Amino acid sequence: MATPPPFHLASQAPPPARRLLRGFAFDPSLATKLETALVSEITYKVPWEDNLQPGPVGEYIEVVDYDPASQCFYAPVDLNGPHVLGQNGLRPSEGNPQFHQQMVYSVAMTTIDRFERALGRKAFWTDRLVTAPNQWVMSEYVQRLRIYPHGLRMANAYYSRAKGSLLFGYFPATEDLSSGQFPGGMVFTCLSHDVIAHETTHALLDGFHEHFLEATNPDVLAFHEAFADIVALFQHFTFPEVLRHQIARTRGDLRSENLLAQLAAQVGLARGTHGALRDAIGRFDAETGRWVRHTPDPTELDRTTQVHARGAILVAAVFDAFLSIYQDRSRDLLRLASNGTGVLAQGELHPDLVNRLAQEAAKAAGHVLNMCIRALDYCPPVDLTFGEYLRALITADMDLMQEDEHHYRVAFIEAFRRRGIYPRDVRTLSEDSLRWARPGEVQDGLPGETEQMLAMFIESIGLRAQVDGLRYLTTREEIWRKTREIRSALHTAIQGQVAKAELLQRLTGLALAEFQAPPNVRVRRDGHPVFQVQAVREARRLGEDGRMLNQLFITLLQKEQVEHEGNEHVIRSGSTLVLDLDTLRVSYVIGKGLNDKKRILRTIAYQEGENGMRSLAATYLADRGEPFAALHHTGA
Repeated sequence: MATPPPFHLASQAPPPARRLLRGFAFDPSLATKLETALVSEITYKVPWEDNLQPGPVGEYIEVVDYDPASQCFYAPVDLNGPHVLGQNGLRPSEGNPQFHQQMVYSVAMTTIDRFERALGRKAFWTDRLVTAPNQWVMSEYVQRLRIYPHGLRMANAYYSRAKGSLLFGYFPATEDLSSGQFPGGMVFTCLSHDVIAHETTHALLDGFHEHFLEATNPDVLAFHEAFADIVALFQHFTFPEVLRHQIARTRGDLRSENLLAQLAAQVGLARGTHGALRDAIGRFDAETGRWVRHTPDPTELDRTTQVHARGAILVAAVFDAFLSIYQDRSRDLLRLASNGTGVLAQGELHPDLVNRLAQEAAKAAGHVLNMCIRALDYCPPVDLTFGEYLRALITADMDLMQEDEHHYRVAFIEAFRRRGIYPRDVRTLSEDSLRWARPGEVQDGLPGETEQMLAMFIESIGLRAQVDGLRYLTTREEIWRKTREIRSALHTAIQGQVAKAELLQRLTGLALAEFQAPPNVRVRRDGHPVFQVQAVREARRLGEDGRMLNQLFITLLQKEQVEHEGNEHVIRSGSTLVLDLDTLRVSYVIGKGLNDKKRILRTIAYQEGENGMRSLAATYLADRGEPFAALHHTGA
């Protein structure tokens, strides 16, 4: 009889890819309604962390449950406890602070994971600025974002760059019985998926484009708010049970009132708004007491300045694009289910049809959200406008998906046009016109000899080899330190090679070499141009044809003192260079240069408050340390 092979006691199962944690799908209000009680709770699939400590405290975030109003700490939850692991986390509860900690951790980590999968690289928080003994301002690596589930006793929640934190408030609901909430009952913003995802996105976006907090035009802060709403909204489509429930309830018509398009319903109702805090496709009409769908108005953007209202126009445009894509993807299913008429018979939909429609909605929403996140790489680093974001969306998608089988790009262009969102300086709204121009297409330009010189410059500093080294680093701090070295080397190389600096100056419009600045503009220190290599980001993405896209995104920044009508203004300029690492060619130069006099005058007029009106920059950035505290207090 053969001897059985010995057991290897050292061998163990590998760690799981995900940690399962229960939580509220939207907020606690769904659990108190019979219609939605069955879908009020979901199980979040959070990236597994081996060294997760009580708090929870992991690689990216640290939950600190201190309540300043009560001057007390709540005991931290241990998600590795056997009883907690055995039941997929603590049971959802409004009255358990440890579940509140679990909830913010689950949603924040899910949001971070979504960013990293879309971008194909690690996420980072904004650096902490410290003053060294020699008075130089240095940047420090920030490993974790702190989250305070009970940090405020008020109807507010916000991201604080100064504290490197998310602070969530709690407050009593309105006494108005018509709100549908328990009068005077306590509402915790840390239990709202939408509020948590929104604030986490603010922190992620700030770590990506830190100068998007500078309100140089009406769109900048509005974009911050809109983008945070977009991420929160489209994460709704990752909840299978809720998605199927809403598909069945609306009979597949997501243009009608539904939970998927609404943000922070409980917070909005508790504050007495008679509806969700924001809605991507409709609103509550106080006169009729009914929900009505938004009608696109191409003139609305021109007369809307309030940050949330302006951002809502961008959110509506993106959601309209998604709805068109979903409708196109599901048209064949509706034809099959209706014997070719496209009109479904009365009654409840068949469960199989609901499942298939839900699959198409989830797939379309995932693609749209990935497009929105990837477009961040293709944005100018300062002074962003909605129209430029549309160009970034189109360019990023054209680079990755040359063939647009389901007409995603057309859906975006049409939806933005219907909302009056147009880029400046384009002749048509075709895909080719909206794609950022390549250097040789807009300059007299970039002849072969010049392009070869630029490629030699990139090769001479070993940029490709340095980026290859980044890909084999395992920790975020190692990546941050290596990236900092690359930025420093690139800065030194530009300063040390005049001919190459002149070439980059011609491409970017920044003062990197000899620059004949206008008399009222100062961009030098001790006779030398002052600039910053603010970011170096690599990306490896697989295109539809199986071709790997190896890219490097380099951000150059510069600020100048501009004198206008006797007043001094600080104007920031910058460019994003998109490099193809395989060919060592510059694919795009996306930015705002010193030579754009119209932009500079627009920025000055906005900062001063045109026509005697106080600008949004003054309104929302009066407290430079906490812009979102004021912004979210007015609009949450």
